[in-house]
Amino acid sequence: MDTETLTRFTNRLADAASESIMPFFRASPVVDNKVAGDFDPVTAADRDAEAAIRRIINQTYPDHGIVGEEYGSERADADYVWVLDPIDGTRAFITGLPVWGTLIGLMHQNRPVFGMMAQAFTGERYAGDGQAAWYTGPGGDRALACRACPTLDEAALFTTSPTMFSENEGRAFRRVEEAVRLSRYGCDCYAYCMVGSGQADLVVEAGLQSYDIAALIPIIEGAGGQVTSWDGGTAANGGRIAASGDPRLHEQLLDKLKID
Repeated sequence: MDTETLTRFTNRLADAASESIMPFFRASPVVDNKVAGDFDPVTAADRDAEAAIRRIINQTYPDHGIVGEEYGSERADADYVWVLDPIDGTRAFITGLPVWGTLIGLMHQNRPVFGMMAQAFTGERYAGDGQAAWYTGPGGDRALACRACPTLDEAALFTTSPTMFSENEGRAFRRVEEAVRLSRYGCDCYAYCMVGSGQADLVVEAGLQSYDIAALIPIIEGAGGQVTSWDGGTAANGGRIAASGDPRLHEQLLDKLKID
């Protein structure tokens, strides 16, 4: 599966997701809570978008697997597995903020090989295959490249929310936050795309699922960055995630993230 074919097909999936999502954005959708005792929102937009993507994958590549946030797994042991989050950032979505996105990733033998973040409201798409990354949208089509940033004291850091961390994880995150120049919250998948496009330098998160990160790894790595777990292992399965635009930052980052 060459990059041109993957890009064309993934754009088709993103188009189908966008058609399902946009009637609900800033339209006061009904919000259900998936987790008793906590708040994990889901809407018809999430469900309809993932169902639309699954239909097209199953029609076009019936031997491929699918792992998605809303409808679970099918053929998860296949050589090629699509990893889907129809709306990454549902909290942003239900509060009208356009920092959510549709994440469409492709794994080959458990390794992320292609990913796209599609933002239906702004018309932006960030994509990568691990070797290169690119943007299409109102800002003009262009290649993506992470920016140079050799030390933490020059870096801009993102996390979705400091409440995602356990007590020990929170201490580790604060060590990073105290070392950087700038820290920002609340950007979900957009944070990773800003690192890939050279607007920021670091993302640190915890408690992620594979569908939260698999699509974003080939984008950042294709733009020249690095994404691992906090202990330097694979990030493809989720968990504690550390992303750096400049690989020179990564060891500095992991050193700060060592759990007490």
